[in-house]
Amino acid sequence: MLTYISRRLLGLLPVFLGITLISFFVIHLAPGKPTDIQTSLNPKVSYEARVRMEKLYGLDKPVYVQYLSWLKRFATFDFGRSYVDDRPVSTKIAERIPITLLINVLALILILAIGIPLGAIAAVKRGSAFDKLTTIFVFIGFSTPEFWIALLSMSLFGISLAWLPISGIKSLDFEYFGFFGKVFDVMKHLALPVCISAFGALAGISRYMRSSMIGVIHQDYIRTARAKGLSEAAVIYKHALKNAILPIITLLGLSVPGLIGGSVIFESIFAIPGMGRLFYESVMSRDYPTIMGVLSIGAILTLLGNFLADIAYYYADPRISLRPEKEL
Repeated sequence: MLTYISRRLLGLLPVFLGITLISFFVIHLAPGKPTDIQTSLNPKVSYEARVRMEKLYGLDKPVYVQYLSWLKRFATFDFGRSYVDDRPVSTKIAERIPITLLINVLALILILAIGIPLGAIAAVKRGSAFDKLTTIFVFIGFSTPEFWIALLSMSLFGISLAWLPISGIKSLDFEYFGFFGKVFDVMKHLALPVCISAFGALAGISRYMRSSMIGVIHQDYIRTARAKGLSEAAVIYKHALKNAILPIITLLGLSVPGLIGGSVIFESIFAIPGMGRLFYESVMSRDYPTIMGVLSIGAILTLLGNFLADIAYYYADPRISLRPEKEL
């Protein structure tokens, strides 16, 4: 087991380097420079001052030299300093990443808690009214943009009904609440972002679960279990569900990039001070160190999610061996 984990982690290293290399060159292809934002609006800034500023940031060097310099700092866990406020990028990310992780973890739990049972029940009741309703739900989830759903939800639940807040993660008088009042206030602020973040993936997971479950319940061992006199609940939830859930584990690992990428959208819409909004602000200001820091953390979380999915797949399916084929 330890050998497999070590081999997989080493295999993730070149993938991570490839992601950072491509990302670094792509952000430098975008029009404009960090110095343009700081100097273009000030007519008193001379050309010589712009050149000195580019030299100060190291932007006068070739791109590959800048990347090697960034990679050397990253190896020592130094993301550099922000071009906007000269604060350490690691500090800015550390302030923003907890709320982003909280929203994504809650969204993932919501996807698992609703999507898997929804798909399993739709498969068992194939062709029923429930199955048709879930199919409509899936089409809506796949075809509706998240930002549009977010705006409609804000208009309905935040403005028309005034049930939920539509911006931030806490109220203005948050410090005057008791412990449970603070928890309830944060829950109200996160209700819409978490539900919207989970909406699209929830539709996909439920559909994949339905398809996998339909394939499993027609297997011979399911017919044998029924012939032995087991109850329908035992056949479905003890035998069929356990095997049908295996492909979903892989899909959950692949859904991590979508959740992290979606953070940029709903954090900007709901004014949530998370990593997604930090990334958006950094792109708008051409803050290269912060952009690379956020992209690196996102890449690490994505690769880690896929790695954990592989480990979970091994524990869920006893037929899988972690030993290389030549040792078998």
